[in-house]
Amino acid sequence: MQHHQLIFVCEANGHMVIGGKRYPIKKGMLFYIPPGIQQTIEQRTQTPVHFMTVHFSASRIILGSDGKWNCQENIQTLKQPLAQEITDYIAVKELFEKLLDTWNVKGPSYEFIAVTLLRQLLILISQNNKIQSKNYAISVKIGKIIEYMRENINRKVTLEELSGIVGLSTFYLSKTFKDTTGYPIIMYFNKMKIDKAKELLIEGNKKVKEVAYELGYTNEFYFSRIFKRMEGLSPTEFYNKNVYDF
Repeated sequence: MQHHQLIFVCEANGHMVIGGKRYPIKKGMLFYIPPGIQQTIEQRTQTPVHFMTVHFSASRIILGSDGKWNCQENIQTLKQPLAQEITDYIAVKELFEKLLDTWNVKGPSYEFIAVTLLRQLLILISQNNKIQSKNYAISVKIGKIIEYMRENINRKVTLEELSGIVGLSTFYLSKTFKDTTGYPIIMYFNKMKIDKAKELLIEGNKKVKEVAYELGYTNEFYFSRIFKRMEGLSPTEFYNKNVYDF
């Protein structure tokens, strides 16, 4: 491919081979493929594959010695690691989705909006790089918390429980988590649950009550309120819209 490519992994298990180098694939991984570099995915059998990808060209504006701005077109490589784990999974996923929806729908001024969203995405990825390199120890702890929440998505977890896992006070963990991801811990966990609920509603053919209980909500009406607050429509409306296209 003669464009830059970003691949964001939502669900997969296996390896990505980029230019002959092999990287493990897991949820929350971001891969950058420069133009002309061959890549293949080695997927393990019986594991669902879900990833989002964007392709784009790049140019660079440079101030010359004569005081004039010069444009270097068709930049071949960005200062971006070929493989990295995204700390702020939800924010990156949301931007990817908005960008892809904008491009696919092709509404008014969609190209301008898509370029703006791509810039936001690249900035967010750059911030992720800085966070990981600047405070690696904290990034590891936040990553451990997120992974723990993912593994325990079917039940309720407490802030005290999470702080004990990484050896931080509840106050410091709350502040650090929000500074790192942009979300309070409980909101982030609920967002993970609602993302999983959308999958269960569409693919699992389950009732709203069943999905709520499977994700640790003892009250389906509370679950529905959380769902509507985050998605703008109720679980039933979401199901009808995506299955029956009502």
